[in-house]
Amino acid sequence: MSADADPPARPGVGEALRFWLLLGCISFGGPAGQVAIMHAELVDKRRWVGEADFLRALNFCMLLPGPEAMQLATWLGWRLHGVRGGVAAGALFVLPAAVLLGFLSWLYLRVGHVPAVSGALFALQAAVLGIIVHALQRIAARVIKGVFAMALALAALLVLALTQTPFPLLLAGAALAGLWAGRFRPTWLPMPAEAADAVDASGNGRPMPRSTSPRLSSLRVAASCLVLWWLPLLAVRVWLGPDSTAHAMGLFFSKAALLTVGGAYAVLPYVAEQAVETHGWLEPAQMMAGLGLAETTPGPLILVLEFVGFVGGWQHPDLATPLASALLGASVTLWATFLPSFLFVLTAAPWIDRIGRWRPAHAMLSGVTAAVVGVIANLALWFGARLLSPLPWPALVFALAIASLTWLGLARWRWPVYLVVPAAALTGAFLQRWLPFSA
Repeated sequence: MSADADPPARPGVGEALRFWLLLGCISFGGPAGQVAIMHAELVDKRRWVGEADFLRALNFCMLLPGPEAMQLATWLGWRLHGVRGGVAAGALFVLPAAVLLGFLSWLYLRVGHVPAVSGALFALQAAVLGIIVHALQRIAARVIKGVFAMALALAALLVLALTQTPFPLLLAGAALAGLWAGRFRPTWLPMPAEAADAVDASGNGRPMPRSTSPRLSSLRVAASCLVLWWLPLLAVRVWLGPDSTAHAMGLFFSKAALLTVGGAYAVLPYVAEQAVETHGWLEPAQMMAGLGLAETTPGPLILVLEFVGFVGGWQHPDLATPLASALLGASVTLWATFLPSFLFVLTAAPWIDRIGRWRPAHAMLSGVTAAVVGVIANLALWFGARLLSPLPWPALVFALAIASLTWLGLARWRWPVYLVVPAAALTGAFLQRWLPFSA
């Protein structure tokens, strides 16, 4: 008998809350690791959801801007306990890592100048370079399946490297190219296997929560989420004024939240350019340090935006103290980054079965994900140039060694990221006394 044929009783709210909190504390390994944990626990072990339903929901979340693993957890929570379950699951997926990264951000600003900490941060950045290269290799192997996909990736890299094309326009162009290929040249951009499975599978798990009027329910949820999203940001504007740092962050990160198709690595060059060069909230070295710190925490990598909000608020305060301003900046950033995910998932939840089978959406996603390979390649070049170009040769050799070892460890020996990153930091802190370098 299959696991879906005889599912156990629906878990109680308390049991589900304990699981979501545990998941938020152990969700290392990026989206792939987080999705694998949820599949193993909720489909194979606990059998709270069926395989086909899980795949359809995952495929739908891949179509959305925002962190797909957090959105999948939100849908699974909705699947079990309705809107309150979705809100609890999504919030607890993010909350433990957000608290930890807030503490690390404060620690960075307070003691980042200490030589040992400086060495640890430098080594973290070198390890992150290896992680980005590994992510590029892994995503390219999964996505680049033909000449057309390779051309989209190369075009995205050249557009970002050589022109000032806005990131939203690049994503729109890739989506249209994927839609065109799916309609007129379907063999040029084949659908990923997991997407095809999700489109063709039939659900046989626990019945989804039903509403007497799904359309009315979706409208109510959408209206509530929109009010919750924008009302606090408007309150910040009224309180601190339209020229305040917190208000500017609320607007910017609300826009960035709509552009994170393809994962955090895809949007980071855009965020870095705007936060560093346009708004001047932080320095390039601080942006790279934040990415290194975000890799040490569980939860979605897009939490690096919390670091940007914290450091930007600290260095451009709106309130009486830098710490209060930093906490406000981090809170506004988190709110603007993650509220849209609740809007998308909870509004569409009753319709996921239908949307998950829509082939034009998968064609657009295939175009975007092919372009994302070029975007991540551009991020690797941007990050590597800023990390390596100003270094004296001993520090350059050290950074290249850490980056190469990180890449080899992840790609060949399957080292877990949550062990690789602290090991690199400890190595940098230890070698600082014999090999001075600046982070």
